[in-house]
Amino acid sequence: MENKRKNIKRNEITSLVITLIIIVLINIIGSFVYTRLDLTSEKRYTISNTSRDILKNLDDYVFFRVYLEGEFPAGFKKLRKETKEMLDEFRAYSKFIDYEFINPSESNDPVERQETYKILYQSGLNYYTETVQTNTGLQQIMIWPGIILSYRENELPIDLLSGQSGQSQEAVLNNSAQDLEYKLISAIKEISTKNRATVAFVDGHGELSDLEVYDIANAISKKYFIKRTTLNEQINSLMKRDFDRDSNIVIKPSYDAIIIAKPTIPFSEKDKFIIDQYIMYGGKVMWLLDPVSASMDSLQNAESTMGLALNLNLDDQLFKYGLRMNKNLLLSYPCAQIGLVTGQGNNMQSILLPWYYFPLLSPASEHPIVRNLEAVKADFVSSLEPTTSAPEIQKIPLLKTSDYTKVSSAPVYISLDILNQRPSASMFPQKGIMTAYLLNGVFHSLYENRMPVEITNSSEIGFKTESANTSMIVIADGDIIRNQLAQLDYAKKNNKRVGSPLPLGYDQYTNNTYGNKQFIENAISYLLEGDGLINIRSRELKIRLLDMNKVNDNPTLWQVVNVILPSAIMIILGIVLAILRKKKFTR
Repeated sequence: MENKRKNIKRNEITSLVITLIIIVLINIIGSFVYTRLDLTSEKRYTISNTSRDILKNLDDYVFFRVYLEGEFPAGFKKLRKETKEMLDEFRAYSKFIDYEFINPSESNDPVERQETYKILYQSGLNYYTETVQTNTGLQQIMIWPGIILSYRENELPIDLLSGQSGQSQEAVLNNSAQDLEYKLISAIKEISTKNRATVAFVDGHGELSDLEVYDIANAISKKYFIKRTTLNEQINSLMKRDFDRDSNIVIKPSYDAIIIAKPTIPFSEKDKFIIDQYIMYGGKVMWLLDPVSASMDSLQNAESTMGLALNLNLDDQLFKYGLRMNKNLLLSYPCAQIGLVTGQGNNMQSILLPWYYFPLLSPASEHPIVRNLEAVKADFVSSLEPTTSAPEIQKIPLLKTSDYTKVSSAPVYISLDILNQRPSASMFPQKGIMTAYLLNGVFHSLYENRMPVEITNSSEIGFKTESANTSMIVIADGDIIRNQLAQLDYAKKNNKRVGSPLPLGYDQYTNNTYGNKQFIENAISYLLEGDGLINIRSRELKIRLLDMNKVNDNPTLWQVVNVILPSAIMIILGIVLAILRKKKFTR
């Protein structure tokens, strides 16, 4: 019996020593080989390869001052936890990541608190007010869900909340959790990048004004340099020509991408040639074109107008690149609404009615540019279709109308009478008409086999018939990139200057915000950087919330399941293990 006890004791000591040796070896190996195990279905705690590359290429400290400390509602506490976990994940890949959580309302001195709030606001952060229950009753608190990012002498504000007007706080915080990696890593890339890409808006053909593209230009200027360029048939308007050491002419694009936003005047052949050669040298283009001229301005003082085919002299060029722009207008439901004034005198009132010429476009593919994208509002949009003229070009549909669509070929009679028609299947016989495409590949010049020898042989012109591998995006609606300007009624109600630009995608008449801004930002980001950061933004994280209807139906049951049941299971397991252990040593 004594020998048996000694053997048991010896075996237990041996097992303990072996376990300790294994733990030490695992720690030694772990110090040299980094690995993490993420068992969540959507890989919530696994950052993308793009993020890892950006973090590993940091050469100096990036410091996050996170203003999410304090007594918050549960949703904001969860956002704080998610933010800390994401920053810890970043730390695992870079020694240059550091952070601090700060409570901006910590001071008991109201003057000092207000001074802190003022500094945060001037730094670019926004605050939100929440009413919470305290020991003394209901109290309003200010929450600053943002970060001030510091890198060397530069600072950058990051607003952690992502959402649209009218969404519940739960939906906003869910969106914020989904966008967390994208916001933080894109901010790191923005603040640490030395050489920014350049985007140019093309002028000279009646394109949208600075005010009409102010919001998107301001948004992308945080990551890229923004310019304006007028072609004016000048060969160097999009290209730069230098000499190398051997006095040979070196031709390169002056801009990494150009945006052609809603031109209204036909392009000359020389300007088309300039754009064509820009593409041949690898330049990226975003075309936002109206094949049909139609405007709500014409309906201000009349009940009807005509939508007429617009000749921009670009049809052959786009056809050569692989797309046909059709001279039609698409009516679709669901759609945006417009206000209609009814009644007379003191009984006048404005009611919102669906305007089928303003379709709400949805993603036409799973491409990262449009994945998880909110509805995009279009104004008098037309259809696009691929051609067989460029079979080697990859043609990826991006946006489409709903399954309730009607196609009207130009000229189109546009009347306010349609506001009185209720949508029906017979009214919208077509389904899902494409309105935007991404084209990838090697493009052939429109002017291939069409130019005289003196041009094709000129080293100064540097004519090319085939492009480098490049991309372009074609959208059959110029208004998708246009922000509204504040009208008199809106300006009075919101203390804004009449004619001041509003956020892209925001509709001042209905107070709805659509996905136009995110779509354009995604598109430009893809053209300039590929799909790395876009993939992060379009990632979907599922937040598994309780079904409140079931909870309210039987609250006692769910309290027992969540509080008592886990404890009972642990007690039962403890008793079972104790019995098994007693039987083992009794033998």
